[in-house]
Amino acid sequence: MIGKLVAFNGAGKPLELKEFPVGQLAPGEVLVRNLYTTLCGSDIHTYCGVRNETCPTVLGHEITGEIVALHPNFDYRDLQGKPLKVGDTITWSIFSSDPESFYSKIGIPQKGDGLFKYGHALLTESDAFHGGLAEYCKLRAHTGILKIPPFIPIPIAATINCAMATVAAAIRMAGDLKGKRILIFGTGLLGISCVAMCREAGAVWVATADISNQRLAVSKDFHADEVFNTSELSFDELVEAVNASTRGGGVDVVFDMSGAPEAMETGIDLLTIGGCAVWVGAVFRNRKIQLDAERVIRNLITIKGIHNYNFEDLKYALDFLTSSYSRYPFDKVIEKEFGLEDAEKAFEYAVANKPIRVGIRIKTDSDNN
Repeated sequence: MIGKLVAFNGAGKPLELKEFPVGQLAPGEVLVRNLYTTLCGSDIHTYCGVRNETCPTVLGHEITGEIVALHPNFDYRDLQGKPLKVGDTITWSIFSSDPESFYSKIGIPQKGDGLFKYGHALLTESDAFHGGLAEYCKLRAHTGILKIPPFIPIPIAATINCAMATVAAAIRMAGDLKGKRILIFGTGLLGISCVAMCREAGAVWVATADISNQRLAVSKDFHADEVFNTSELSFDELVEAVNASTRGGGVDVVFDMSGAPEAMETGIDLLTIGGCAVWVGAVFRNRKIQLDAERVIRNLITIKGIHNYNFEDLKYALDFLTSSYSRYPFDKVIEKEFGLEDAEKAFEYAVANKPIRVGIRIKTDSDNN
């Protein structure tokens, strides 16, 4: 079997549409026909050279696909214990890793031994299909797989295995949110999904902060109580506005989805006694954070970082979307769609327009017959 893929050869170099043999499955592997891929912020950063990846590679890790083959003599089940079969629509964890390794056993499989990350691996003649910008993806053993309910649209399902699951991990790190006041910096897909998850977790006040009025407006659609444009407010004005909205109670939890040092620093200063900051967005190089250590100590502030997620977070993300999809306008997050052959145009559009998500709908030759 031959399949098409789009090869990324480095920032500033054109993407290449190529063909490679799919190859045979090893024990425990699953062959998936990719149906839809969304361009994550990290894909955009890699395309622009902000992040470095081994090249050539096949970008794209927010993927929905259909099982086309399973290695024989293996009991395939998803993370919820459901049997897997050819024809099932699935998404999967961004990684596979050794389940017997130290970090896997303590609940951090995304840092386990033998780590393999989809959309981040070296493209070779013998191992080509491991990213979203391709007709097929070969899933390695110990990848977390989830069957997608038929009522969840394929484009939205693609975001489960990065954006949604990462937010689920951040929610877990923050602890019980019932009755809490929340401020979220950054209103891309992570930020607006965080608004919705905080709402479902029982937060009493959820606000967002960003430099884009357009994105802040989207966060209101996702049930944010207040929005703050940090390009229009000084630090003192932001503190005053937050205190007014919380009646002097301050913020219990701050999530940073932006990766901006200024946002992380400001978030710490806005936390009330016993508050918690969860940092998610800083996955690219930037300046170092400057904090008032005395404030952190005297106010008993906790700072937590989360990178990717574990398998329980992935299940939480699907459960959240399954139960709450109809209550939030997730159908609006894919702002424009392209075909696989137009991947270069998709990236160019994403860079120029900064949409919440750009989608790639992947069709094989059989779809056109």
